[in-house]
Amino acid sequence: MTPVTPKTSRGDHAPRIPVLLYHAVMDDPPAWIAEFTVTPRQFAAHLDAVVASGRTPVTVGTLVGGLTGGVPLPPRPVVLTFDDGFADLPGATAEALARRGLPATAYLTTGALTSGKGSLLPPAPMMTLAQAPSLERHGLEVGGHTVTHAQLDTLRRPELDRELRESKAVLEDVLGHEVTHLAYPHGYNSRAVRVAARRAGYASAVAVRHALSSGTDEPYRIARLIVRRGHTVADVTAWMAGEGARAAPFPDSAATVGWRLYRRTRAMVRGPQFAG
Repeated sequence: MTPVTPKTSRGDHAPRIPVLLYHAVMDDPPAWIAEFTVTPRQFAAHLDAVVASGRTPVTVGTLVGGLTGGVPLPPRPVVLTFDDGFADLPGATAEALARRGLPATAYLTTGALTSGKGSLLPPAPMMTLAQAPSLERHGLEVGGHTVTHAQLDTLRRPELDRELRESKAVLEDVLGHEVTHLAYPHGYNSRAVRVAARRAGYASAVAVRHALSSGTDEPYRIARLIVRRGHTVADVTAWMAGEGARAAPFPDSAATVGWRLYRRTRAMVRGPQFAG
């Protein structure tokens, strides 16, 4: 009987790169974000595990340079990312990273950080847009995370372009330089969204996928490992070893495609929906 060779993704044959996705770091988060929140004590333990792994922390910008052949990556890189812009980020969280010499990338939802602009994010303690430059002083790279945190793969082209271009322009105005990296809210993307990201002037975009990235990952669909409150130091240690998850790139599953079609149909009736 001829043995069956299991199917593998291209990422299985390239060095695995953990790209961690954090949201809030606080003891008492609002219920809607609690599942994706870690306490300051957990966070410190996670960072210590990253340091102990011996991996070299880099920003998304550096990772993308390696993926596109612009700059060589260190042998064992790791990337830490933060979505939305919760109130802890420019304070205790940025300080915890700086104390350990860990660069990171923060993706900010501009509408949630600007009074009167509005966003689809439910209420939560958020940083302000004026604090964005302080993130860079702590060693964080700043990227865009749209204006309202909508499900980008359900939007019409004019709405999609506005979400991508306006948030980019707002961040560039407050930072005084170009912003070239994007995070899709909740990771929702499609071929059309990826094309729009490039058209808007972004050099990269991160998704979620809850997978390890790799040296052959897609610059406009970089895989990240989403950190939940139940993840332990053992989980982080496994990810640092390149274990505990599959490696990108890999095609969308039938379930992912079906879920996208359902959400698009719902958005036609209800309008733009919160990505979360």
